[in-house]
Amino acid sequence: MNETMEKESDNIITHLAINRELCGTPQYTKNGKSSVKLKTTPEMGADDTGLVHGGFIFGLADYAAMIAVNHPHVVLGSSEVKFLKPVRVNDTLFAEAETTSGQGKKRMVSVTVTRDSDPVFTGQFTCFVLENHVLGK
Repeated sequence: MNETMEKESDNIITHLAINRELCGTPQYTKNGKSSVKLKTTPEMGADDTGLVHGGFIFGLADYAAMIAVNHPHVVLGSSEVKFLKPVRVNDTLFAEAETTSGQGKKRMVSVTVTRDSDPVFTGQFTCFVLENHVLGK
């Protein structure tokens, strides 16, 4: 990661304890947009063919959506997603997220996950910015 990208992702104020080996490493976050990189691992495999379980792809996209909104109390309300192509162990993925609209507490975020610039997943995430932590902390 170059120094410019590192500084641009240093301003993340949400999901600070997330496991980046499972959900990805932020590459960029600024002005309602984010990019997160994930290298899939054997632990993410669903079977002996090397197919990665879709939950890991969803987790990557969800994390990108959360840091695109970038609020300490952002939560996912719902999503509509499409898995376009299978992902294999050792693939490198990039999730690009962009906040497309927001009114009150509600934020809509569009996310595309690619492998070698080829889309493997798309989603529309409905996020909510709460006044307090969802668990009341």
